[in-house]
Amino acid sequence: MRAIITPGSLSGSIEAIPSKSQAHRYLICAALSRNPSRVVCPSLSKDIEATANCLRALGAKIEYSGSCFQIEPIKEVTEMAELDCGESGSTLRFLLPVVCALGKGARIKMHGRLPERPLSPLWEELERCGAKLSRPERDTILVEGKLEERFFSIAADISSQYISGLLFALPILGGGEIELKGEIESVGYVEMTIQALIRFKAKIEYENGVLSLYTHALRSPGEIDVEGDWSNGAFWVVAGLLSGGKVQCLGLDSASPQGDAAVMELAEMIMNGNAEIDCRNVPDLVPVLAVLASVSPGTTRFVNAGRLRLKESDRLATASRMLTALGANIEEEENGLTLRRVSMLKGGAVHAEGDHRIAMAAAVAAVACIGEVIIENAESVEKSYPAFWEDYARLGGRVRLEE
Repeated sequence: MRAIITPGSLSGSIEAIPSKSQAHRYLICAALSRNPSRVVCPSLSKDIEATANCLRALGAKIEYSGSCFQIEPIKEVTEMAELDCGESGSTLRFLLPVVCALGKGARIKMHGRLPERPLSPLWEELERCGAKLSRPERDTILVEGKLEERFFSIAADISSQYISGLLFALPILGGGEIELKGEIESVGYVEMTIQALIRFKAKIEYENGVLSLYTHALRSPGEIDVEGDWSNGAFWVVAGLLSGGKVQCLGLDSASPQGDAAVMELAEMIMNGNAEIDCRNVPDLVPVLAVLASVSPGTTRFVNAGRLRLKESDRLATASRMLTALGANIEEEENGLTLRRVSMLKGGAVHAEGDHRIAMAAAVAAVACIGEVIIENAESVEKSYPAFWEDYARLGGRVRLEE
């Protein structure tokens, strides 16, 4: 699908969509609990649906009413379940340790770039602790065996999702410990997992680099609401700044542990000029903050962003190509981006390259363009924000969609 945007400012208010990061966590906790749950989640995305479908395949009973999930937890684990993770890295990395802990085996399917995204050192640690993992096909992981260990050790500076996945496995194993080696990557997302587990009555302690979980079984609080999503709300935050403050994104909690809640602080740094943005804890903000940086004073450097090369696209390369096509002064580096201010972006044709955040960043960039913006592969927004184009038009964006 192609999106054709006539430049212009946006204005009005929009309700933040539910955080897919929190939805993943609540769904998994609910499926592993002793009692039923009601998870209020007013809209879905392909990634959230992937996690729900995988949990169904494992034996949970999950129904979605249009605004919330009704979840009956797993009572009997499906033997050699067929799990389809779609393109969701969170689904894969969260559920791989869970499947290994349940010990009934599974065949896990992956799509898009997901088969290329790394699983090491999580893979090796799961094997060390008793699981048998193999790749019979490029897009398939075969899980056999069962975790026999309850004490894990993993590098903390590679992916927070590995830590979260191991945390979800621990209640199944009757509790245990995770030794974290090095500085935690995207620490806010680990905190989100801890908070989710605590909401489901887990007892967790962190001391001297070791996470300890003492809970033998999770218990649901009954009903729980998924909070607003800062990662996708950030696109409206930046669109509002480029539109002179005329856009409000409602339903975002400033006290949220989501790392991307830092978007306002980082945007202010960029607009003040000559900023250096450490992307270690906010990788998903880079495409849209790079749009803001392209028309902000001085030079903006995004550093410690090498892991963006392993997202739905090589996001440093695709962000650079997208902004170059629109007239930005941008340099792609091995682990980051450098942007120098231009007074206005000129517009042009870009390709989202299968990456939802590149498509949405290009749409926000249109606010700062003098010419039309054409975005190919515009349907990629469905991965995290299916209603993005509808909401863009609701804020006054002049967008035409063509098949």
